[in-house]
Amino acid sequence: MLLYGHGRRANVAHPGPSGPERRNTKEDNVLSQTTVAVQSKTAPGMAMTADPTQVPSDKLLERILDSLDDDKAEDVVSIPLKGKSEMADFMVICSGRSSRQVVSIAENLSERLKHEFGVVSKIEGKDQGDWVLIDAGDIIIHVFRPEVREFYQLEKMWLSPVPGAAATV
Repeated sequence: MLLYGHGRRANVAHPGPSGPERRNTKEDNVLSQTTVAVQSKTAPGMAMTADPTQVPSDKLLERILDSLDDDKAEDVVSIPLKGKSEMADFMVICSGRSSRQVVSIAENLSERLKHEFGVVSKIEGKDQGDWVLIDAGDIIIHVFRPEVREFYQLEKMWLSPVPGAAATV
């Protein structure tokens, strides 16, 4: 019998030398044991999903840009961060026309990356729909409503300065 809730225990059958043996385990262990059981049923050497660390960031960026185009994201800007920051290889900034479109763009992108590459993205800001941040590992994606994007102006912080432009104080 499995019981769910904080700190509750579950009885799980485990194969023993003379058949199934029962013992109490915490809920977290049940989930990890379930994963092990599912993985043991897959063919040897085959992973359940693609290893996200094996996806080159250039290929991931190309798919992200295609997804944003499919969902009619506007003013898409890709900023290379190699050599500028160790948090990611690229930052992508784009706009949606409404809160609903911003959330839809973010959800669709996250699902596509999960199904095609096995990349589980972390998403922040989806409840408000003004600014959604998607962390896809080597690539950080910002989806804004136009007014919010104009207010924060992330591009100005991360884009390289134009050669020959005078700095203002």
